[in-house]
Amino acid sequence: MSGDAEEINFDGLVGLTHNYAGLSEGNLASARNSGSVSRPRDAALQGLAKMQRLRALGLAQGVLPPHERPNISWLRSLGFSGSDGEVWSRVWESEQFIARAAAAASAMWAANAATISPSADCADGKLHASVANLQTMLHRQLEAEQTQRTLERLLPDAARFVVHEALLPHDVLSDEGAANHMRMTGSPGASGVEIFIYGRRSTGDRKGFPARQTEEASQAVARRHKLDPGRTVFAKQASRAIDMGAFHNDVVAVAHEHVLFYHEEAFDDKDALLAEIRAKAAGFEPVFVEIPAAQVSLQEAVSSYLFNSQIVRLPGATSLTLIAPTETRDNNKTAPVVAEMIAKPGAAIGKVEYVEVRESMRNGGGPACLRLRIVMTPAERAAAAQGFFLDDALAAKLEAWIKTHYREELAPADLPDPSLVTETQTALDELTRILPLGGDFYPFQRT
Repeated sequence: MSGDAEEINFDGLVGLTHNYAGLSEGNLASARNSGSVSRPRDAALQGLAKMQRLRALGLAQGVLPPHERPNISWLRSLGFSGSDGEVWSRVWESEQFIARAAAAASAMWAANAATISPSADCADGKLHASVANLQTMLHRQLEAEQTQRTLERLLPDAARFVVHEALLPHDVLSDEGAANHMRMTGSPGASGVEIFIYGRRSTGDRKGFPARQTEEASQAVARRHKLDPGRTVFAKQASRAIDMGAFHNDVVAVAHEHVLFYHEEAFDDKDALLAEIRAKAAGFEPVFVEIPAAQVSLQEAVSSYLFNSQIVRLPGATSLTLIAPTETRDNNKTAPVVAEMIAKPGAAIGKVEYVEVRESMRNGGGPACLRLRIVMTPAERAAAAQGFFLDDALAAKLEAWIKTHYREELAPADLPDPSLVTETQTALDELTRILPLGGDFYPFQRT
């Protein structure tokens, strides 16, 4: 793999039905804000501003489209009939939980879209992407088919890319994508150590919040991607972290290049995990940046989303930069910890940039949740669909599109409105002419 390879963040564009339905068990922010009035326009603009901020820092940035919501084709499969607006009204009259699942804009959190392995790690020399089945939560399980269509549009060259369909949606094979996957390497283009963090084994009997990732699913993804067992690590997330609200590993740990940044209580057997990473890290020396529980409790880590930050290397920089939510800056425990960390001489993470993604945070998704990381060589980037890469012209089109079509507010009482269906379909149809999606991308365009 070329030394010129780079990691590109592809952020999910927040959907038009962004709302607070409280559907995600174990996600404390989602539960706390359930029933609140959301601001879809602000949410989408905040996400776009984050993407533009990373571009301004000199990083390549991509964008992924929202899914069709409300999901009328799925509702029709459940026996609802009539016009699309009538279907939407009828499901609200009889099955409100189903209706809320059909309206969820959760595909915005692209870290759950798939697990990506760069071509340098895969035995066949191709970049592999496995769509996540997200089977633990009904509203998220609905995403897999449309996510696969997105990735197939983005990565069309079968000679370079392999897009795997989601694993069978079953409790044994529960897969939440890149939110439970990390990679460490000396440089993006070099072979790395891929780290899969699971919450449970299928034979386990745990209580408390759902452990959404199984070891069996992680093992299956690694086999699909043809990863070298000598460079692959599987480790269990601490049950206490899950029960404190770390429903994905990326709420308590994040890695970039040679650095692993994590909470002291993130893993079930921290010492064994770190030792295995050291043993398998050929060609680079891992650096472990641990935040002690005495400084930041799990509760504070979850509320501030300190670890649900992105770590990036800015062009020409000797140290890494943390892209953290403003909630981390505003928390009186995490703010001084970050300040102390970046001030240390020779710090591995030597800079912090704070970004405003408050609408996403209120539903339990920070900067890291909003992006799917894909390491690409120059040849792979050239083979990808270019219209997904953000530039000023595309950003301007997306901003105008958002301001034209998104509601300023969406209260729970607004969700049953049948005109919401027409609004979203009109907007998404237009989006397929802004992004390289095609006129048959969304289900409503194919009926």
